[in-house]
Amino acid sequence: MIRSHVMKKVLITGGAGFFGLHMTRFLRARGHAVVLLDIAPYATSEYPSDGIEFLAGDVRVPADMERALDGVSHVVHAAAALPLWSREDIFSTNVEGTRVVLDRSVVAGVSRVAYVSSTAVYGVPKVHPLYEYYPRVGVGDYGESKILAETVCDEYRRNGHPVGVIRPKTFIGPYRLGVFQILFDWIEGGHRIPLVGSGQNRYQLLDVEDLCDAFYRMITTGDDDAACDVYNAGAFEYGRVIEDVGALCEHAGTGSRPLPLPAAPVIGALTVLDAMGLSPLYKWVYGTAHTDSFVSTDKIREKLGWAPQYSNAAALIRSYDWYMENRGSIATGTGVTHRVAWDQGILKLIKKFM
Repeated sequence: MIRSHVMKKVLITGGAGFFGLHMTRFLRARGHAVVLLDIAPYATSEYPSDGIEFLAGDVRVPADMERALDGVSHVVHAAAALPLWSREDIFSTNVEGTRVVLDRSVVAGVSRVAYVSSTAVYGVPKVHPLYEYYPRVGVGDYGESKILAETVCDEYRRNGHPVGVIRPKTFIGPYRLGVFQILFDWIEGGHRIPLVGSGQNRYQLLDVEDLCDAFYRMITTGDDDAACDVYNAGAFEYGRVIEDVGALCEHAGTGSRPLPLPAAPVIGALTVLDAMGLSPLYKWVYGTAHTDSFVSTDKIREKLGWAPQYSNAAALIRSYDWYMENRGSIATGTGVTHRVAWDQGILKLIKKFM
């Protein structure tokens, strides 16, 4: 049964993460009370000062979800184990965790659940743009887990429960580090930026602010059918990789520039380094960097009226500018999430020759 879309309080799982931070800010700016649930610690100084309840808990634990859902009318389920995590954590968090979130949300009488999926569910297809009805073919543990999590969402939706899914392209913005911190670090130092292949491929990105707007539209729309559908989300404006990276380099003004390299030997070398644990770049990153990767956004613009503000280049520049303004205060430690720097490993040595 679809219930009222009027929001009382919104639960964001994965609230300590990159998207969780931005979605919280987006909701608080519009006057909505927010509950956050995460196993990771919160950098509370980065969040709005009021209207937020910070909870420590695990989406895989029913009791934690029950506690978090008290008084909640809507859920944005963003908690996820990322590709650099262990296979066990990826599947238990992304698949079984999603089942617990949906099961407990049904019991609590939640009006709507919106799930943060990924375009990784499409694998590496040869035909673009990608439409929502295309086959789901996962690459690696992360891609496979996202497909299985969507299957859980499909199951609950078929049983009449209000579950919507958005598959965003790689999204960036302020506070996004991870692999993009490596890019920004190289550009700041004026190094050449190696591209896997010619750079003539088109690789669509998405600004996190635009993604927040997409989820807000999903959970607040007056159209129940639209709230319970599956959508792609990506920038409307995107160029070829060499153009978008070139625009960022030009903006930075450090002398950095794109350096196209033959795809096959680069992928071969990165595969070996990955297997040896010497590079932070995982298969999805280096295995798809030379291919087209862009989705159709016709459906989300037609059914939810969504129109992103930022192009690929604008999103990259916004992220880089935040990095440059805050690089002195960014924590020096490394990790495996999008909100911390990654250990560059052997890439730090390679950088010296670029």
